[in-house]
Amino acid sequence: MELARRLTLTDAVSIGLGSMVGAGVFSVWGPAIEVAGSGLLVALAIAAVVAFCNATSSAQLAAVHPVSGGTYAYARAEIGPWWGFIAGWCFVIGKIASCAAMALTFAAYAAPAGWQVPVAIAAVAALATVNCFGVTRTALLTRVLVVSSLVGLAIVVAAGFDAAPTASPVPLPDLTAYGVLQGAGLLFFAFAGYARIATMGEEVIDPARTIPRAIVLALSGAVIVYALVAIIVLLTLGADAASTTAPLAAVVEQAGWSAIAPVVRVAAAAASLGALLALLTGIGRTTLAMARESDLPRFLATVHPRWKVPHRAEIAIALIVILIVLFADLRGAIGFSSFGVLLYYLIANAAAFRQSGSARRYPRALQVLGVLGCLVLVNTLPILATLIGTGVVIIGVVYRMLRLRALRR
Repeated sequence: MELARRLTLTDAVSIGLGSMVGAGVFSVWGPAIEVAGSGLLVALAIAAVVAFCNATSSAQLAAVHPVSGGTYAYARAEIGPWWGFIAGWCFVIGKIASCAAMALTFAAYAAPAGWQVPVAIAAVAALATVNCFGVTRTALLTRVLVVSSLVGLAIVVAAGFDAAPTASPVPLPDLTAYGVLQGAGLLFFAFAGYARIATMGEEVIDPARTIPRAIVLALSGAVIVYALVAIIVLLTLGADAASTTAPLAAVVEQAGWSAIAPVVRVAAAAASLGALLALLTGIGRTTLAMARESDLPRFLATVHPRWKVPHRAEIAIALIVILIVLFADLRGAIGFSSFGVLLYYLIANAAAFRQSGSARRYPRALQVLGVLGCLVLVNTLPILATLIGTGVVIIGVVYRMLRLRALRR
């Protein structure tokens, strides 16, 4: 059974923005400033360029292959089943880690001490339930959460501009090439979300026209928001941003707007929920596509006859995320997520590079730059995250090899 085409351009842009303007923009500045120092804006520009290359590749592929699954489906069609499987596997494992990170970030803002894990679990369960009752409900809730996030960010920007003339930010560390690239890798985590639109290609109205426009619009909006917030953090906090887990709340307090700080925390919690909701939605569609091809258990390929969503995949993913939340380390989850996502986009660029004729919408130079960018950034990630990510990718490859051998027998 196929999914229903119900998402408009506005819905698709909202889901893309909800994925990007999420918890990352409220929490990533401290770690990024710690490694990038005075090169933060350079790191942001590098992350944005790599994200743009990846986004145009995803848009070009989605226009020709308007089905669920994102690069899993695209790479299968353009390069071959094995590349598709690796892309899909990297997406699923990376984004499941992202779900755990978003749930924990939400709980850090919204829950009192000692209640973070139960609240994170409740958030995952609640949003998975929303997803099981139809994609239009997902798009509506995402739109509400995006608006809440943008209101909170607008308050931060206003407070920052108010405080900037009298602020005395702590001088930033000198930039180094490696530090800037590592900062770009961390900031890329905050950008990764535009492909969520492409993974829902089977549910978008007029996908060949809507998906490319939605991806570019969502990414452009996120770049503008991030640039404004980065400038404000640098002007008001400087190096002090590296010592706080809630730098945007610190900006508001630095401006003397302490009474409004709770509003920023609520916005951060809303942003985390928006990102978590969109992540769960995208992973469910890629899992559905992989299960349809037997690259994951066929049990997960079922679409609900009434709500037209992959409910079994949604429930299975939510249970795995809840298990990770029980044992997760937030920084490790972010590093592991970035590893999987960068490999996923590397394959997306390679698949788009192979397209020709009327399928081409963007020059091949963008795909080459995207591949190089992904390779460079993935090599700046923490060594432990890279080792764990490599191990999990090998596990997926071995699983598929054993399944194919069993089928041949």
